[in-house]
Amino acid sequence: MLLSAAVSALVAGAIVIAVGAIASGAPAAYGAIVGTFIVVGVFGFGAFTVNLVAKVLPAAALLVAMLTYTLQVVLMAVVFLALTKSGLLDDALDRQWLAGAVITGTIVWLIAQIITTMRARIPAFDLPPEAGVR
Repeated sequence: MLLSAAVSALVAGAIVIAVGAIASGAPAAYGAIVGTFIVVGVFGFGAFTVNLVAKVLPAAALLVAMLTYTLQVVLMAVVFLALTKSGLLDDALDRQWLAGAVITGTIVWLIAQIITTMRARIPAFDLPPEAGVR
């Protein structure tokens, strides 16, 4: 699931980067590149963490998922604050294209993850070994 969502977000990011470069020049392309890597990094970390916990301790998966989501929101805010304070958003990176890449990447990531999850054959529960099929 992680790989298909990441590849989908990277493809969407590449499209936004190309459109940004053609429409508004290098700062737009650089902003879209940074936005794409922010999405893949933040959501990749979250999905990897939740999948790891779900395999090791399934009972804690929902709690970790909620905490990871909160951490992702905080991490996005910290990254945007750091970019703003560094002055990169004023000179080297186009703020609108960075935000557009983040929004586009997030939507594509979520859609890819939903589609992959719905196509996966994940049993809701396991029958005990001694219970036979009736």
